[in-house]
Amino acid sequence: MIELLERCVRIPSLSGQERAVAEFLCAEMGRRRFQRAFIDEVGNAVGILGSGPRQIVLLGHMDTVGGHVPVRYEDGKLYGRGSVDAKGPLCAFILAAEAIAPQLPPDWQIIVVGAVEEEAATSRGARFVATQYRPEMCIIGEPSGSDGITLGYKGRLLIQAHIERASQHTAIPEPSVSELAVALWNHVRALADAWNADKPRAFDQLLPSLRKIQSGDDGLREWCDLLIGVRLPVEYGPGVLQNEIERWRDARPDAGRFTLSFSGAEPAWRAPRDTPLARALVNAIRAEKMRPTFKWKTGTADFNVVGPAWNCPIAAYGPGDSSLDHTPDEHIAIDEFEKAVRVLVIALRSLVGAGQ
Repeated sequence: MIELLERCVRIPSLSGQERAVAEFLCAEMGRRRFQRAFIDEVGNAVGILGSGPRQIVLLGHMDTVGGHVPVRYEDGKLYGRGSVDAKGPLCAFILAAEAIAPQLPPDWQIIVVGAVEEEAATSRGARFVATQYRPEMCIIGEPSGSDGITLGYKGRLLIQAHIERASQHTAIPEPSVSELAVALWNHVRALADAWNADKPRAFDQLLPSLRKIQSGDDGLREWCDLLIGVRLPVEYGPGVLQNEIERWRDARPDAGRFTLSFSGAEPAWRAPRDTPLARALVNAIRAEKMRPTFKWKTGTADFNVVGPAWNCPIAAYGPGDSSLDHTPDEHIAIDEFEKAVRVLVIALRSLVGAGQ
């Protein structure tokens, strides 16, 4: 099982540079019982099993963040960029779909998608997929651990601010552009502190992070740029936060010095745990002698894009420890990868009634 993942991990696939890995995955799906395997018009790798009207979409992503992690085996683990996030879950999807292909009832179709640009905060691949299919159920390929089922992801808003004014002597008692940038950050932090006061769970909180701050001048103008990322709960949409930030800026006497822009807006999405999909995953995990756990993540994924678009039973599942995402130590345990494939096979067989 692990050979497919190793070969996939060895192909670099930064966001926007996924073509080589898409070609590899389509070739692999083409020889693994998929009736069709192709690269769609935005660059996603798509494999289709069956031709029935009832669809299950297994949506993973091919792209990775930067940073070279040498591919190697060590102590029963495969190291490499993307082994956890998220080529591991995607390759598990392909292997599980291949395994149930001979038993797939004629009224079902399984669609495996390796999406582009999930890591780029554009989710270009998922946004296109959301317009192409109408599944009854969807599993998102993200690391949950072989015994974990993720049922929610927080939303997101990125706030970019550019503060600029004419240069002046530092002895003049006016706030510098850097101090104005800090004032914006402090306002966002105060909003979060007020919202979070009675919310002990991180999933329900506003979670801001100061991602970048840089100042400069050319002798005539001085400026400061900052980037703030905010993870959002279900009850606090990105539009609400954007309006609050704009109101704060507009109420200031120095509002003209602030140029604000917003990107990466995604509402949070949470799925119920009593769906046929969640039950099938729970039963499959138990069949592999593990204890299932439900998770709600503080990050954002393609889950946020297709969840509200399809409004069908949805869960994220895949092998790997998500705390290793984006790290120089990214690796996946081979036995866990194999367990996750078996869990997916059992769950898919149950969902489509294979062999019944």
